[in-house]
Amino acid sequence: MGRVLQVVGYQNSGKTTFVVDYIKESVKYNLKVGTIKHHGHNTPLLNYDEHKDTGKHRRAGASVSLVEGNGTLMLTSNNLHLNLSQLIAIYKSFELDVIIIEGYKLESFPKVVLLRSEDDLPMLMMIDNIYCLIASFTLPQTFTNHYKVFTNQKECITWLLTKKAGETID
Repeated sequence: MGRVLQVVGYQNSGKTTFVVDYIKESVKYNLKVGTIKHHGHNTPLLNYDEHKDTGKHRRAGASVSLVEGNGTLMLTSNNLHLNLSQLIAIYKSFELDVIIIEGYKLESFPKVVLLRSEDDLPMLMMIDNIYCLIASFTLPQTFTNHYKVFTNQKECITWLLTKKAGETID
């Protein structure tokens, strides 16, 4: 199928900006990219189709509803709780080259970790499979000796694409 790469960091660390820039650069390499975003807040996502047919389907009891038209696909659910492996399995039929996962810190795919300040360093002890770090401050030598470190997001993205970074999945 392709490969999976996670982008993690605390809120406002630049994860979404990094993912958007990674996608833009990937397209230049003719890669087909999918994304999975973890909604880490304790509020439900808003469905904007409540008064449309798919919203009516869910209100009637459908566990999941899908609408497709003119190449646009929208899959919604109000009560499914899928783990990351199940979400990735949904993507298998799309024949993607890369799946970028934003969030899901505790999952085990290779990670790009975005660090805002030294206050974020304890996160490195909580997560595994760190592929590289992006930091906007000078890291202690213990981290620079152990991890590939970038201060420039664009350089990191180019390096990741050149290395074909990520875990290959079938």
